[in-house]
Amino acid sequence: MPNTTDKSGAAGNVTGAAFMVLAMALFAVEDTLLKHVSSHLPVSEILILFGTGGALVFALLTWQRGERIFNTDLKHPALLIRSLFEVLGRLFFTLSLALTALSTTSAILQATPLLVAAASAVIFREKISGLRWALITLGFFGVLLVLRPGLDGFTPLSILAVLGMIGFAGRDLATRAAPKGLSYAQLGVYGFAMLIVSGVILLAWRGQMVMPTGLEALMLISAVVVGVAAYTALTFAMRTGEVSMVTPFRYSRLLFAMVLAALVFHERPDAMELFGGAVIVAAGLALMLTGRRRAAVTTPS
Repeated sequence: MPNTTDKSGAAGNVTGAAFMVLAMALFAVEDTLLKHVSSHLPVSEILILFGTGGALVFALLTWQRGERIFNTDLKHPALLIRSLFEVLGRLFFTLSLALTALSTTSAILQATPLLVAAASAVIFREKISGLRWALITLGFFGVLLVLRPGLDGFTPLSILAVLGMIGFAGRDLATRAAPKGLSYAQLGVYGFAMLIVSGVILLAWRGQMVMPTGLEALMLISAVVVGVAAYTALTFAMRTGEVSMVTPFRYSRLLFAMVLAALVFHERPDAMELFGGAVIVAAGLALMLTGRRRAAVTTPS
């Protein structure tokens, strides 16, 4: 059978992978900036300010593209469910960033694709082989290695990262069922708007606001700029290369996060946490590889 992979396709995959690595590096910088300001500003205030800035930027992008911000698809049940999970994911992930180690939060976040794959079998009736179930189980075992429940290194606050991961997995699942006519800019507006909702919920519970210093305000603005750039790079990555070739580079986020955690916050993950993170990444990459092979077998040539 002739080779159907052309140079433009290979170049597209290289470009897509580069955009994905760039997006993950930017997301890690965003996390670092938000964690840094959380040492003084309440998480509720960070969510509100960060969400407002991001929503405004994406609203401008939506307007520039000639699209409507308040689309009729907003009433679609899948989008409402997506918004709910976005609130949960953003709220608990940001709390985890503020209260636990950046490296721990980032390691647990890498298990999101594993949870999405497992939930897809239940919700969308996707067929998953025994090997893929074993890889999913292995990945969750890696999460337990990072958490270490019942051992001396266990930190109950690490559960916040798990709840954040569940929220993001629910968001990704709902996105699959959301109307296809919504652009990345429109989804960006809705996603950042949910940060504002998350912040208001937390503010109602804790009820405190603090005037940010000039440096903190600059960091928040930088986080918005970096976050929007990361979201845009991620979109370009997914639209430039093949999904199966580009998606594995998502795991580079953990590497960037651990480097920044060491340089900025002087975190030193122990051997068990590093091993657990490696298990999660290995299981996720293997899961993607088996999915790609399955697609190659089932696609007629």
